[in-house]
Amino acid sequence: MRKIFGTDGVRGVANAYPMTAEVALKLGKAAAKVLSNGNHKVVIGKDTRLSGYIFESALTAGFCSMGIDVYLVGPMPTPAIGHLTKSFGADAGVVISASHNPADDNGIKFFGRDGFKLADSEEEKIESLALGAEISTEHVAPAKIGRAFRINDARGRYIESVKNSVSNISLKGLKLVLDCANGAAYSVAPFIFSELGAEVVVLNNNPDGMNINKECGATYPKVIRDAVLREHADIGVALDGDADRAIFVDESGNEVDGDQVLAICALQFAQKGLLKGNAIVATEYSNLGLTEAMAARGIEVIRVENGDRYVLDEMRKRGCNLGGERTGHTIFLDYSTTGDGTLTALQVITVMKQQGKRLSELASQMHKHPQLMININVKEKKDISAMTKVQELIKLAEARLGKEGRIFIRYSGTQNILRIMAEGKDEQLIRQAAETVAAELRKEIGA
Repeated sequence: MRKIFGTDGVRGVANAYPMTAEVALKLGKAAAKVLSNGNHKVVIGKDTRLSGYIFESALTAGFCSMGIDVYLVGPMPTPAIGHLTKSFGADAGVVISASHNPADDNGIKFFGRDGFKLADSEEEKIESLALGAEISTEHVAPAKIGRAFRINDARGRYIESVKNSVSNISLKGLKLVLDCANGAAYSVAPFIFSELGAEVVVLNNNPDGMNINKECGATYPKVIRDAVLREHADIGVALDGDADRAIFVDESGNEVDGDQVLAICALQFAQKGLLKGNAIVATEYSNLGLTEAMAARGIEVIRVENGDRYVLDEMRKRGCNLGGERTGHTIFLDYSTTGDGTLTALQVITVMKQQGKRLSELASQMHKHPQLMININVKEKKDISAMTKVQELIKLAEARLGKEGRIFIRYSGTQNILRIMAEGKDEQLIRQAAETVAAELRKEIGA
């Protein structure tokens, strides 16, 4: 049982266990021991949270004490670190970010030298060392202690890699609203779209250390919806704090989520003969409408546990090049080792350009079933299967929803939240099912 690693690295409230300087120092030393492959260098990037300074310094100290040089690239999107780890020939990459979480939170996640997030087994080794006996540094002579470097050209390397994914297509004539969530992409994303010729209306690109994700970004699509309608824009794109995902709105202000993006891109790839395995990878939360839309075109939808890392693992296992989550993590494995919100936006816009269609037309290729999500804050993650009354209500809800619906319950891998998702063709029925189960769960484990 992992103690501090969740589904996306270590995450929690900054300055409270496990997100403390002391733990970060130990994680740096442990990661150096587990991931060092002879190159003796690591890339560290972060988002715009004020607490990033703490963890950047602590991790740097940990790596340097183990004889590892540290390349500091400052605020950069999570996917950029995967790319830069390979570009610099580093042993590992580290991202200091809590993604879409509030500014009070922070996190630490690792990439291997191949640019991919670590396997569970590697994270477990790092955790075991970090939480175990003190890791000695006496074997590293003073002359062999690592150095820390600020890298100035990292931004340019990432920008070019993203632009090359669409062969530097011209976006001239396109009006785009871009919400940077006051996060990691606040400088690079607007530059990319502008350099490719789009007219860009930029929102929330003035981070102050505490306003990341604050009523903006991918978790608040109303911001871009209002702006698209006000600006008469063609498309709205909202990134999250570390810019590894994106949510869209079309020209009429309607939200286009990750499932619809998967459908749009899968159909385009299939038409061009580029969809490897004639399949895509999605999660348990992905809408049943995605499966129906793909089945109608002979494309298989492979479902996995929620979490972009599990999507990626399955993609690599099955040889797929497209997968993602409803929440906006979309992985184009031909171009990136993880989800990339900016790259995803470029892929969607490319489909719009090549087909000469508006985003609303492309999104209509998939019909979404009504889906309701209820989040419950919990003090601790207790075993749901042992709650007799809850299990009875779940079975009753499943019976009422029938074969054309479902109810799904799981804990968040990054927060003390229990998520209840109900889906079906009857919106009133799914609401009743979800709220009945939620009411009982609040009694049992609500914070």
